[in-house]
Amino acid sequence: MERLYVLLLVLNSASSFSQEYTRKDSLRGNLTDIRTCYDVTFYDLNVVIDDQEKSIERSTNTIHFKALSDFNCIQIDLAANMEIMAIEFEGEEIKFLREFDAVYIYFHREIKNGEQANIKVWYGGYPREAINPPWDGGFSWEKDSNDNAWIGVSCQGLGASVWWPCKDHQSDEPDSMRIKVAARYPLKIISNGDLRSDTSVWNQYFNSWMNVSEWFVSYPINNYNVTLNIGDYIDFSDQYISDNDTLRLDYYVLSDNIEKARKHFEQVKPMMECFENYFGTYPFWNDGYALVETPYLGMEHQSAIAYGNDFLPGYYGNISHIDGLDFDFIIVHESGHEWWGNSITTNDIADMWVHEGFCTYAEVLYVECMYGYKAMLSYVNNQKKSVRNDKPVLGPYHVNKAGSSDMYFKGSLMLHTLRTLIGNDQLWFEIIMGISTNFQYQVIDTQDIIDYINKRTNKDFSYLFNQFLKNKDIPEFEYNLEKEGRNTTLVCKWNAIDNFEMPLLINTGKDDFWIYPTNEFKEINLGHFDRSAFQIRSDLFLIDIKKQ
Repeated sequence: MERLYVLLLVLNSASSFSQEYTRKDSLRGNLTDIRTCYDVTFYDLNVVIDDQEKSIERSTNTIHFKALSDFNCIQIDLAANMEIMAIEFEGEEIKFLREFDAVYIYFHREIKNGEQANIKVWYGGYPREAINPPWDGGFSWEKDSNDNAWIGVSCQGLGASVWWPCKDHQSDEPDSMRIKVAARYPLKIISNGDLRSDTSVWNQYFNSWMNVSEWFVSYPINNYNVTLNIGDYIDFSDQYISDNDTLRLDYYVLSDNIEKARKHFEQVKPMMECFENYFGTYPFWNDGYALVETPYLGMEHQSAIAYGNDFLPGYYGNISHIDGLDFDFIIVHESGHEWWGNSITTNDIADMWVHEGFCTYAEVLYVECMYGYKAMLSYVNNQKKSVRNDKPVLGPYHVNKAGSSDMYFKGSLMLHTLRTLIGNDQLWFEIIMGISTNFQYQVIDTQDIIDYINKRTNKDFSYLFNQFLKNKDIPEFEYNLEKEGRNTTLVCKWNAIDNFEMPLLINTGKDDFWIYPTNEFKEINLGHFDRSAFQIRSDLFLIDIKKQ
């Protein structure tokens, strides 16, 4: 009867979804009553890694939560290929059932609204191996050049439940978290937050000495940011001084790379200064900032950023990706996520443009800070070649699906366009700072961003967000210049969504000035000028242009 109740509950909540999405999708992405009835406050994760078997052995996660309503059943998540040995509550094993990656837990009594409680999940198994990390992630079981085990995990999109049991939904972050990891000696273990202890113990099961590292995250953290890195690491530290306070910078690299890393990571401090200027104080100050060398390109793991760009500029040495400039793209982009995606997280993965669009725009502001406004214009316009216009930036809600990869570059260029439309850089940078600081350590939706911008500007930019986020195409400016005696008339309109009335800057040889096209053809008398000097300031907008 209990199982029937849960299945009916989930089926009813998923009934409105398109047929292209499965029960598995809705179980993962939808917030049913058995997920919203409790709020996770703390995870106590204890993981044992066997690098030889490529497995997780007899590990636990104790999930502390607060009841938000009365209930006797909840859902947590763990990949179906992983085994749950037992779940304990108040010293007793309790009943659970599994469906795909969902785990239904049945309590032997009713949990009351406001009650604080916890469950301990015993689990293990062979976690998914990464196919093309970090995009198609999981565990990376690699060897370094000295044949030492080199292990990392990346699971954005895929979900943290691919390797540890949790409430795997972006809407619920624990207030803090302990991560304790054991691996064979002499391998070192790096995780999120602050290192509390690092010891070695004899393990009879492995018949080996094991290194055990305990890390503590003192801030909210979204699940896909939780990580572990295991290898022949050596570390060094630096300090970043900000307003008479000191931020610890920790760098963990393979032992062969220590000297090149010392030189290469010098770019972190000027980057940090730029980002703090635009977005406010580094959000995880007490946990420190860290770069950890990984066997995959990179990932924004909170306070333990995955770095695998081989100490090269650009993107694996490709500087055309960064408009021919000389900085490490992975350091800048993944560090930007500490503000955009880590401090501020979206409730649903459908809104991931907030993470990726703002972070890609953070690169633009970094370039402006380090190289100047002209270089910034060139950099942001270089992003246009990567816009695909294949499908909307916003994904479908409640099925754990992101929208188009255009969330990166189109998201950045939309923000660049918005800066132009606002036309007041002081206000623009106040808005960027305000979003970063007002929504710090929160989970939000796209509409929260739109409402904040509209309120600060006292204008309604809904048409802009609807066009760029909900539709796959960018607006097309269609125009013609018609000669009338000595004067020229501009005949123009927008080919875009209904009621799209975005102003546009043009130039006829002297100063830029605004015109106000609509969805219908409009005639604008431009007077007498040299028609060869006519210019649409497309460098300040993301638009297509069609001359009749």
